[in-house]
Amino acid sequence: MDAVDRQLIDLLRANGRASIAELARQVGLSAPAVHERVGKLEASGVVLGYRAVVDPAALGLDVTALIGVIESDAVDDTGVEAALRAMPEVEDCWRVAGSEGYVLKVRVTDIPALEAAINALNRIEGVARTRTTVVLSTKWEGRTG
Repeated sequence: MDAVDRQLIDLLRANGRASIAELARQVGLSAPAVHERVGKLEASGVVLGYRAVVDPAALGLDVTALIGVIESDAVDDTGVEAALRAMPEVEDCWRVAGSEGYVLKVRVTDIPALEAAINALNRIEGVARTRTTVVLSTKWEGRTG
C-alpha cells in the first residue's frame, strides 16, 4: 500500500459514493488506474464495503447507550456473541479487556425500550450483569479524518 492507496482510502471514507472519475481527478491518476487500485483494495480486504450513514433520530432512535457486558465465569463466548448479534438494538459490539467482556452501542426509541434491551441482555446465558451509560449528546461519530 502506497501513498496513493492511502489517499484513495481517505477519500472513500469521506465519500463512499465518489465516482472513479472523481477519485482519479483528486489523486491525479487515470480512471482505469484508480479503478484497478480500488478493486485491489476491495479484493485484499482493506475496503470491506460501502454503507449509508443514516441519522438515527430520523428513524425514531432517539436514545443511544453504551452498555458494558460483564460475563459469568462459565461463559460461552460464541453463544453470547450470537445472542448479541441477534438483538437489532445492538448497533456495534466490541470485545474489550477489563472488567467487562464486551461494550455495546445500543440505539432505541425511548427509555422503556432501553430498559427492555437491558433486561434482554441480562437474560442471555453467560451474562452476569450489565453496566449502562446513556449518551446525552453526540459530538461526532464515525470519524473520517
